Amino acid sequence: MPEKATVERARRDKREGKAASTQAGEFVREEIHHIREGKHGARSAKQAIAIGLSKARKAGVKLPANPNEKETSARKTSRKRSSETSATRSRATRAALKKEPKAAASHTALARQAHKAAVKRGPAKRHAAAVKAAKTRARRSG
Repeated sequence: MPEKATVERARRDKREGKAASTQAGEFVREEIHHIREGKHGARSAKQAIAIGLSKARKAGVKLPANPNEKETSARKTSRKRSSETSATRSRATRAALKKEPKAAASHTALARQAHKAAVKRGPAKRHAAAVKAAKTRARRSG
């Protein structure tokens, strides 16, 4: 269950018209904090991000579906699914995560993950992102 402050920050982002990925970033940020404070671990930065995005989806952030989820649309409509995970599964997940290493949330691991993701996107998209960031900086300081 995400913290109230996290949900509120995500709602504020939505009110301000920010992208769904920005709203979801609040949940990822919370997840990184949980790992750093030792609540649980993760095998990689990618897993930590995935957990945060999953929480964001459950909280109602309009993110695209998980690309790794292999469920057909027919099955989705026929099966009624509870919005909350069962207590047994939740407990099992928490127990498994407790045993995972804490280094996944280190600055180095996150930087490595960000670099890998950026390289995958390609130079044109990276350039567009940099131009957009520069415009935002100019607007703020001006």
